[in-house]
Amino acid sequence: MIRFRRTAAAFTLAAVGAAVFGLAGAASAHVTVNPKEATQGGYGRFAFRVPNESDTASTVKVEVVLPENAPVASVSTMPVQGWTVAVEKRKVDPPVKVHGSEVSEVVAKLTWTAASAQTGVKPGEFQEFPVSMGPLPETDTMVFKTLQTYSDGNVSRWIDEPTTGGAEPESPAPVLTLTAAAPASPSAGAAPPAAAAGEADDEADDDSSGLAIGLGVAGLVAGLAGLVLGGLAFARTRRTAEPTA
Repeated sequence: MIRFRRTAAAFTLAAVGAAVFGLAGAASAHVTVNPKEATQGGYGRFAFRVPNESDTASTVKVEVVLPENAPVASVSTMPVQGWTVAVEKRKVDPPVKVHGSEVSEVVAKLTWTAASAQTGVKPGEFQEFPVSMGPLPETDTMVFKTLQTYSDGNVSRWIDEPTTGGAEPESPAPVLTLTAAAPASPSAGAAPPAAAAGEADDEADDDSSGLAIGLGVAGLVAGLAGLVLGGLAFARTRRTAEPTA
């Protein structure tokens, strides 16, 4: 009887543990963007990481929608073996400014399609789809709503936006958090106090050197004048000392 109770308790704990860890695995197996943080106004390389949640079907299509409220002027993709990518664009008004130029058309959606179920994301695997984007907008977050289509026709809709202070939604969309760029450094024209003090010391040294050179030249002239006067005096004394005929 005691053995039966122990066996039943162990079975119950195992079942509860499997359920808990199974739910945790399912909750974490959603599409994400990596890295998850970047700087406003900068450029970056990002990858949409797509895990397969099906036990029998492969992921054969991934559709990523770029947020309308945070347009990006430049978006380029990296080739993924066994997949093709289609780029959809849209008009923006006002235009997006990039290095002094205005861009009136931006990327709206990226769609990756596998050549076949064999080249798709198989059960138990994941695939990354790299992109390069920039300059990143001046906003706190970018939400990329994503559709994941399987070879059996099922579609996972990762479109739920994050909630402030709430639990993670059931089907969260990939979110990129953007932080403000660091403040610009002082302009090159304004010399730091230490540098200004150094320049003042250099100027003082130059003035001292100039004064020393001037005094040296004056001393040299005075010495030459003394030699000339001394020579004239010697010649006059010698002439006076010579006997007359």
